[in-house]
Amino acid sequence: MNGFSLQCATTFAIGVAIIASSCSDNTQQQQAMAPQIATMTIQLSEAQNESSYPALIKGKTDIAIRPQVTGFITKVCVDEGQKVHKGQPLFIIDQVQFQAAVDNAQAAVNSAATRVKTAQMTADTKRQLLEKNIISSYEYQLADNDLQTARAALAQAQSALVTAQKNLSYTTVTAPSDGVVGVIPNREGSLASPSSAQPLTTISDNSQVYAYFSLTEKDLLDMTDGGTRSLDAAIQAMPAVQLRLANGTVYPQEGKVATVSGVIDNATGSASVRALFNNASGMLRSGNTGTIIVPVQQEEAIVIPQKATFEIQDKKFVYTLNDSNKIASTPITVQSINDGKTYVVTSGLQPGQRIAIEGVGNMLRDGMVITPVEAQQNTEAQL
Repeated sequence: MNGFSLQCATTFAIGVAIIASSCSDNTQQQQAMAPQIATMTIQLSEAQNESSYPALIKGKTDIAIRPQVTGFITKVCVDEGQKVHKGQPLFIIDQVQFQAAVDNAQAAVNSAATRVKTAQMTADTKRQLLEKNIISSYEYQLADNDLQTARAALAQAQSALVTAQKNLSYTTVTAPSDGVVGVIPNREGSLASPSSAQPLTTISDNSQVYAYFSLTEKDLLDMTDGGTRSLDAAIQAMPAVQLRLANGTVYPQEGKVATVSGVIDNATGSASVRALFNNASGMLRSGNTGTIIVPVQQEEAIVIPQKATFEIQDKKFVYTLNDSNKIASTPITVQSINDGKTYVVTSGLQPGQRIAIEGVGNMLRDGMVITPVEAQQNTEAQL
């Protein structure tokens, strides 16, 4: 190698060293200037979310009270919202005509009974005369026929008396079960009739209440694991549910899903579901509305805070870190069910990956280098 070549090689080596040193300095300077950002390492954990469904509350029994006879209401014995017991009088319907009917029926029974006695005496006398061959058997038979007719008339009169007494008893409308009195639209002086479209009132047995809500066809398929187990088994395996009341508070007693309708409504694509709640205090009433809360638990899931995500055109993204702590936007999919603070990721992330959990949406950009600060793995502590 001549002197010129040696000089060129030396100059090239020095240049490479200067460039390498400059790059190293730039990298160190870039890393020194990288912002400190909280991150988390993806791990599998238990996810607890909840599904909510609008619900309508009904008493275990809601009995429409209708009169069995027609007449004017003379007395209302209870008031709206009052607790009543089985057999307790609720309404009194004008009894005058029904009492008169009972009196007439009783008189008819007395008259028929007298005719039976008379016919019996005549038939006994005719029998004695027949035995002595004083009269013919034909004449005796006529007397016996009169006796049978009198007895039939007595039975008919007694039946009419029972009917009259029953109608009189119907003038006192009583509670068919324990419960709470509903709206009373008709008061004293109103005409009550069995054919009236509107009942006198409703008695609701609120010792237990049913909360009715709807599940979609997809929900039902998920419950039965795509049809691999029966719906009855799925219902038995369902966890206890809660009821969020109209004021936002949660009813203190947990309920249990009791039945799922076997028919899916073609109009709504859903099936009616009934959950049973104890209501010893009477706090819940028929007609209340609320929200059924069904807990959803997963044993191994990827849970991330919602603040770690951002959206672009209805798609969710997170910033993942590579080995050089450079971030890159990564699309993910999440479950629609969430608690408002976290997401359960169904695709896009794997255990061991790192994601940024702060500065998302305003500070971080694709390709940035950050200084990661590992946050606690407890998701709640990250919020």
